Amino acid sequence: MLTSFTSTRPVLLATSAALLAICISGCSGANVGAPSTGPLPGLPTSSTGTSSATPTRSPDAAAADYGRLLLTAAELSDAEDTFTQRSQAPQPKGVPGASAFFVNDKDDRAISNTVLIYPDAATATATLHQSAATLTTTVTGGAPKPVSVGTDGVVITGTYPDENKAVTLMYFTEGRALVRLEFQSATGDVTKDKFVTDIGKMQQIALRVGLADSP
Repeated sequence: MLTSFTSTRPVLLATSAALLAICISGCSGANVGAPSTGPLPGLPTSSTGTSSATPTRSPDAAAADYGRLLLTAAELSDAEDTFTQRSQAPQPKGVPGASAFFVNDKDDRAISNTVLIYPDAATATATLHQSAATLTTTVTGGAPKPVSVGTDGVVITGTYPDENKAVTLMYFTEGRALVRLEFQSATGDVTKDKFVTDIGKMQQIALRVGLADSP
């Protein structure tokens, strides 16, 4: 099972304008597939239910290389799993941020990292609250619970409907950034809470440091 690890530097998670869902077959020894596009936190919807527009980006923000803040495969790897980066996406769907998808050497565990950069902290927080409210429809068999990572951290563990695999989702904000971490594995091999929390805290630190130097 996944265990905590020691990193040589703070980590940051990647973002995208649509949450990446990892495709792993749920049975033991299953192979990991390419990440699929699932529901992602967008901007908060208005009281009438219509979505707000994509955040206006300055030329500097559009050109920002948030990929430099991404968690690396080496930082995810530990004594039990060696992770490899399968893909990375800068400015997913035109929204500031980055995303990365990692699988282990056995192709039975995967991690998707997404960071969305909003115009301000209030927008990031409002988006997190909207996304958290839908967690029980996204993940079954678990209940959202607070986690001491970032601001308004929330985590849920269960399975995806009609998919035979374990999943843990974590959301939190750090300033104007919204982080989404997704851990998938075979049923019965749920990612350990400490591993999830440790990675989240590393990402929080990386965002705090990295965004100070970003537009």
